[in-house]
Amino acid sequence: MKLFASRSDLPLDRDASSRYLPWLVALMVFLAAVAVASMFVLHGLIERWDRDVVGTLTVQVAPIVGEGGAIGTRERLDAVTRLLRDTPGVAAVRALEQSELVALVEPWLGSSDMVADLPLPRLIDVRLDPNADIDLAQLSKRLATVAPGVSLDDHRTWLSRLVNLSRTIEWLAAGIVALIGSVTALTVVYAVRTGMAVHDEVIQVLHLTGAHEDYVARQFADHAFALGMRGGFIGISLAVPTLVMVSWMARQIEGGFLPALSLSLTGWMAVTLLPAAAGLLAMVTARITVHRAIARMW
Repeated sequence: MKLFASRSDLPLDRDASSRYLPWLVALMVFLAAVAVASMFVLHGLIERWDRDVVGTLTVQVAPIVGEGGAIGTRERLDAVTRLLRDTPGVAAVRALEQSELVALVEPWLGSSDMVADLPLPRLIDVRLDPNADIDLAQLSKRLATVAPGVSLDDHRTWLSRLVNLSRTIEWLAAGIVALIGSVTALTVVYAVRTGMAVHDEVIQVLHLTGAHEDYVARQFADHAFALGMRGGFIGISLAVPTLVMVSWMARQIEGGFLPALSLSLTGWMAVTLLPAAAGLLAMVTARITVHRAIARMW
């Protein structure tokens, strides 16, 4: 059974393009699916980073050698916590427990028994009021005055750099999709021109019998649409298992080395629409190519 086959007065099914064009389109759709999926995954990561990190600070109370061990660290931790709670614009303050700190570094350093003996800095999670305007430089100076060895980490600094990098990669992926579309269109142009050269005599006969150029263009456009859809389905049938496998392998990596590389429902819909996009691109390209060629012939 021939997929999307339609009646044609031109024997286009016997052309060489009917054999190689679907496979070239399949390759293009596979690459486009990977690029589109990467765009949506990056967009989802950026949104999660923006939602989870913006409006938060981390205050680190480092242990000081010779200060008296854990008691000195606890005193400075309490002083910093009181100052933060009294600061206008601070919505919530929570000091992480020792067990939480051990759990954070255990995937990197090994067993909890070894990690528990290390002089780990104490961390304080600070939530800011989104409507407040806090002078972080002044707050950092006040913290250093109250408790030496305290540092303030504003996540917005490194987050902005990470977001800029992700946006650059996202635009690069969009450029790759555009390039793939251009290459696909050029491939269709070459296939259509080759077909017109092969069937030049038949096209001239159709012209003499009163056929309009739009009729001939529709023959090539329908054929290109069928080949594009056929290749698109082949490409997407290879791309979807690949994306599922990559997502599964990413989830198997423990320890938080990679973020959740999940593709949203909108992303899956965009990926599955690529065969239709390939077919439409091939159809439109074929129609335009035939019209331009016939305009020079007739």
